[in-house]
Amino acid sequence: MRKISFVSTYTRKPKGNHQLLVTLKMNAPEKLSQKASQNVMKRFGVWLKSPDFRRYLMSTHFWGPLSNFGIPIAAILDLKKDPKLISGQMTSALVAYSAVFMRYAWMVSPRNYLLLGCHAFNCTVQSVQGLRFVNHWYGYGDQSSVVENVVKAAKKEKPVRD
Repeated sequence: MRKISFVSTYTRKPKGNHQLLVTLKMNAPEKLSQKASQNVMKRFGVWLKSPDFRRYLMSTHFWGPLSNFGIPIAAILDLKKDPKLISGQMTSALVAYSAVFMRYAWMVSPRNYLLLGCHAFNCTVQSVQGLRFVNHWYGYGDQSSVVENVVKAAKKEKPVRD
């Protein structure tokens, strides 16, 4: 397979009075990927001006996920707060809720990528909050004490704190 190179030159004026001549070598795949990205941007611009985009903006496929982004944003803001305030039950419920609605967003026709992204983001952030909860209440000491504390929590005993 032969490698094809395109040579393109342009002139630009730096801060001084002299001109700088730059020669760039661009491989054929790079040139094709540039054209492909320009084509995608052009098609996206046409879609933005279409009546379909206006219909999308006025549908629940847009406003539902947009309003739903408040949940992961609140969870991000809570990352700086004390882990004592985290509810383990609510965090696990939100992880399960987001997992179910990620599946729904993928299976609904037409696919709702904004809803899928919102719930994937929420599932990730809530999982981090869940890890903070577990580390705070059951994670002090070495690994054996974590296991012991989880077993004690299952038996409704108070976890051992250092």
